[in-house]
Amino acid sequence: MSVSLDGFIAGPGGDISWTAPDAEQMRFHLEQTRDIAAHLCGRRLYQEMLVWETAEQTMSGDAELEFARIWRPIPKVVFSRTLNSVAGNARLATEDIVTEVGRLRDRLGGGVVAVGGAGLAAAAIAEDLIDEYRQFVRPVILGSGTPYFPPLDKHLDLRLIESRTVGSQVVYLRYQRMR
Repeated sequence: MSVSLDGFIAGPGGDISWTAPDAEQMRFHLEQTRDIAAHLCGRRLYQEMLVWETAEQTMSGDAELEFARIWRPIPKVVFSRTLNSVAGNARLATEDIVTEVGRLRDRLGGGVVAVGGAGLAAAAIAEDLIDEYRQFVRPVILGSGTPYFPPLDKHLDLRLIESRTVGSQVVYLRYQRMR
């Protein structure tokens, strides 16, 4: 997930225009996406990602089309109070996040279960379900917006397991939860 230098994943009004990946970051996303065994997402992220279901009709870039080919088959679990149905390789969550994550972990046997969407990620963090945090720190200061981390009752101990510069200005940080 992209994060501003001051810790926001979206600016005021939900603005994410500053998060568009350059070509090198897109290649990096492609490699990471290949490792995803399932993806949990909130309604807004699910709806934003629907563009990849019909990428061949709306996009022409090789990296974009490759991302769509990788993304579409990934099983997705959508958490929503308002949607009645979902498209593509997605299903609506029928249980709380703890139960759904447990079910996926049992079924997938150790594959990466990604969580996307600020509200859903906050719920997963609050339930201590996150094993790794992966951030693309972008050189922008937003001042306000949607924070990357929700307020917590206790601190989380993390260990840096990877860092690199992606493109000319983005720093990728990967932290593992210490248990």
